Amino acid sequence: MIHLFLELVLSAATTLRGAARCQHVVNTFFDLKQDVPSWYSGRLWLMRVGYYQLMRAKAVADDWIWILDHTVQIGTEKALLILGIRACHLPPKGQCLEHHHLEPIELLPVTKSNGDIVYEPLEAVAKKIGVPRAILSDHGSDLKNGIDQFCDNHPTTARLYDMAHKVANLLKAQWHKQSRWNDFTALLAQLKNRLQQTHLAHLRPPKQRAKARYMNVGPLVRWAERALFISTHPCQKNETIKTILSPLLEYQADLVSWGEMIELTRVALHFMRTQSLETSSKQQLREYLQRELPTLATSEAQAIQVTLLDYVGEQAQHCGEKERLPISSEVIESVFGKQKRLEGDQASSGLTGLLLALGAIVSTLSATVIKEALTQVSTKMVWDWCHQHLGRSVQAKRQKAFDPPEEEKTEEQNQDQVLFA
Repeated sequence: MIHLFLELVLSAATTLRGAARCQHVVNTFFDLKQDVPSWYSGRLWLMRVGYYQLMRAKAVADDWIWILDHTVQIGTEKALLILGIRACHLPPKGQCLEHHHLEPIELLPVTKSNGDIVYEPLEAVAKKIGVPRAILSDHGSDLKNGIDQFCDNHPTTARLYDMAHKVANLLKAQWHKQSRWNDFTALLAQLKNRLQQTHLAHLRPPKQRAKARYMNVGPLVRWAERALFISTHPCQKNETIKTILSPLLEYQADLVSWGEMIELTRVALHFMRTQSLETSSKQQLREYLQRELPTLATSEAQAIQVTLLDYVGEQAQHCGEKERLPISSEVIESVFGKQKRLEGDQASSGLTGLLLALGAIVSTLSATVIKEALTQVSTKMVWDWCHQHLGRSVQAKRQKAFDPPEEEKTEEQNQDQVLFA
């Protein structure tokens, strides 16, 4: 029953309350005489399993590869997550890193972060499970400084730069200061507002992201390319569509250049994500791009191709003979996304106890593992961890801030507090 509940939450993308309702439906449908757990019990099971997976002993080895990043929500709190995989357990070529390949190594909520704060848990973890072979991150300033300190003390550890963030930074360097790109995104925002409450709402541009925007520019350019195609096609008789989308004609030449750069980076990232990094990666990527994109029409795309090949060649120098290392940390971003989906609206209230679910998300659950986790980890251990590392959530602070002063409370409110306590 507990296994089914957790699988519904982690594998079927149901909410905690939804998982409880699903079990009620299953029991009713099959006429099972079994109690249905409450969503709150399921939440505690999830936290206990995550705590167990996080705290249990890991193998001591020198081929660990660590993937680091912070998860940030509202407020000043953030959490440093370290996921790990042994080099001998990397998936074969042609497969991406997935959640179940990883081990939760460390989870550290903090109110501020800098190089020293990142460096300390790295050293602590290394004393437990051994100095890693490589550390992969997005090179955020605090992460980079902490990793640099660690690698300076441990020369055998390679520092790797996530390729997806490298690609985003290349595009940002090309477009951020271009008035053409800024004018284009402003036009798309205007078109979205103009179309979304009309009968042409199905043609509106995709929403532009405020964060990590250069990691999500592909949908904007692809939408503009399709919109131009349907508005200029000879079969298009709707004059309203032609009129509304006509400003895109001004960017027709730009879209060719932007589209080519996006396709180039997409193809390169897909190849490296599935093949991993090895000594010959630069040559392999060059040959793959020549097959997939034999001709690049624009000088901007050609320049990015040269930069990407140089970047891959530089990263490949960290690999030993017949050694493979991952070059994409997108899997940890996916883990954070899944955890925020679990929190739902609570994600806007800062870090909560469901942060421990990160340990369960990257685990392969079985009845044996769940039984072991619930046997060894009590609810008190989970709440002690939460009180020690998380403190009060934004929602709790909001309730206290808007709570009326004691002298203004009515007798009924005071009685309610006594009953609640």
